[in-house]
Amino acid sequence: MTALPTQERRPPAGTDRDALARFLDYLTVECGLARNTILAYAADLREFVGFFDTRHTAVTDLEPIQIQEFLIHLKQRGLAISSIARHLAAVKMFLRYLAMTGLSSHDITSMLESPRKWFNLPHTLHYKQVNALLAAPNLDDAFGLRDRAILELLYATGLRVSELVGLDLGSINGSVGYLRCIGKGRRERIVPVGQAAIESVDEYKHGLRTRLDRTGRAAALFLSRTGRRLEREACWRLVKKYVARAGLAERTSPHTLRHCFATHLLEGGADLRMVQEMLGHVNVATTQIYTHVDRARLKSIHERFHPRQ
Repeated sequence: MTALPTQERRPPAGTDRDALARFLDYLTVECGLARNTILAYAADLREFVGFFDTRHTAVTDLEPIQIQEFLIHLKQRGLAISSIARHLAAVKMFLRYLAMTGLSSHDITSMLESPRKWFNLPHTLHYKQVNALLAAPNLDDAFGLRDRAILELLYATGLRVSELVGLDLGSINGSVGYLRCIGKGRRERIVPVGQAAIESVDEYKHGLRTRLDRTGRAAALFLSRTGRRLEREACWRLVKKYVARAGLAERTSPHTLRHCFATHLLEGGADLRMVQEMLGHVNVATTQIYTHVDRARLKSIHERFHPRQ
């Protein structure tokens, strides 16, 4: 019979492998887990410890972004999502043990999302594709000015469609370049707005919008052909119309512009916490998915152009 991992020769005290051996002892003695379960945990966690050992990083000092890098490594090895989720379950138990025993100063497990959520990386566009989409509205069309202002504002601010259609005339201060919106949970946030978007909104406000607001009393910034607040579904349809006109992938949606806003900011060197605040994310772990999009793009560029591939 094969010996349990806890019976193997112990490495020097104080190392990650020593901590792993002690954890496996804990699972056997304190938790009373089945032998096969402990063997599975041992195999998964040896790979986990070995991954960071090659990077000269102690598992007691890890941050959520590094755990996600390990899970991406598993995905690149071809593991199924179910297998990766099993690895993550083992990692979480190990990290909780390290925090509980004082081997780690903090417990980061509450910030680790299921790989089922974040492996579906958001669809983004290249800068040239975004420019093609922003140029798609014909300003000679009846609603061209409004539609261009909507596209410009979605990309400039990363607003959700529901947040955009909820804007009122007084929500944007063009002179200082900011807008105020109400996001999820009725949380208010302030978002900077670039000059191109401000100019598009001003042109729409002083032209088409005055004709749509027949009563002169409409509060909403973006109005429908009947002079009412533009509905979320109508905004979605008009974006999809210009997606088709620009020749972009069918899955491109209004939310794609939110993804582009975040990804392009991070690519340009923006601070992750600032992007989190502008997107209205409560947890920075939600924003960190965009760092994976950026890294995936860089990796594809490296593989495509590096002479030693």
